[in-house]
Amino acid sequence: MALKDITLGQYFPGNSLLHQLDPRTKLIAVTLYIVSLFLAYRFVTYGLLFLLLALAVRISRVPLKSLVGGMKPVVFILVFTALINLFYTPGETVLLKVWVLTVTLEGVLSAFFMVARILMLIAGTFLLTYTTSPILLTDGMESLLGPLKAVHVPVHELSMMMSIALRFIPTLIEETDKIMSAQRARGADFESGGLIRRAKAMVPLLVPLFISAFRRADELAVAMECRCYHGGEGRTRMRRLQYQGRDWMVLGLMAVVTVLVGVLGRMGW
Repeated sequence: MALKDITLGQYFPGNSLLHQLDPRTKLIAVTLYIVSLFLAYRFVTYGLLFLLLALAVRISRVPLKSLVGGMKPVVFILVFTALINLFYTPGETVLLKVWVLTVTLEGVLSAFFMVARILMLIAGTFLLTYTTSPILLTDGMESLLGPLKAVHVPVHELSMMMSIALRFIPTLIEETDKIMSAQRARGADFESGGLIRRAKAMVPLLVPLFISAFRRADELAVAMECRCYHGGEGRTRMRRLQYQGRDWMVLGLMAVVTVLVGVLGRMGW
C-alpha cells in the first residue's frame, strides 16, 4: 500500500448537498449514525444503514476510489477482529472444528457484522472530513461544545487542535513518502525481511520525520503570532453558521433512522 493512497483528513472541495450542509449538522448526523451502528442487530438494520451510507456517498460525489483507499490502513485491524469473533464466539451450530478452534454460525455472523460495523463507521467519519473544510469543522465543533465554556473548558483551543491535527495528517503522510523515497534511493529496504527487520528499517525515518513535524509546527506558531492570534476570546468570524431548511431535514431524517434502527434492533432484526 502506497502512503499516497491514504486519504484520512483530506478535504475534497465540491458543491454537493453534503458540502452545503452546516458543519454542526454533519457532526450531529455522524454521531447519530455511529449510535445507530451500535444499535443495529441483524441484516435488516445493517442493510438500512448501508443504504443510507451509499446514498450519502452518492450525494457527496466523493470518488469511491478515495473512500475505499482510506480503508487500506485498517485492513489488519479488520482481519484481526474478524478472526477473534469467528473463533471465540460461542454458539450452538458448529460449522467447523479444527483442534481447539471452533467455527460456529453465530461466530460467522458476529465476525461479519463486526467488520461491517467498523467499515461503515470509518466510511461515515471519512465523509465528514471529505466534505467539510478544516475551518468549518473547527467552527462547528466550537459551536456545539460552546456550553462547556461555562465550566471554563477551553473549547476553542480544543477545536483548533483537533482541526490542525486533521489538517496535517495528509501533509505528514506526504512528507513520510518523500523521506522513504529518498532512503530507497540510498539503498534502504523497507519491504523485505520479517516484522522485526521491517520495524528496524523504519527507525531512520523517525528522526527526519520528527524534525520536519517540529519545523512545521514552529512555522505555524510563528504565522499565527504574526496574524495576532490570541485564541477564541474576542475573535470574529468571516462566516456565521446558520441552520437552513435542509439542515433540519437531515437532522430529522437521522433522528428517525436512529429510532427506527433501535426499535428494529430490539425486535431482533
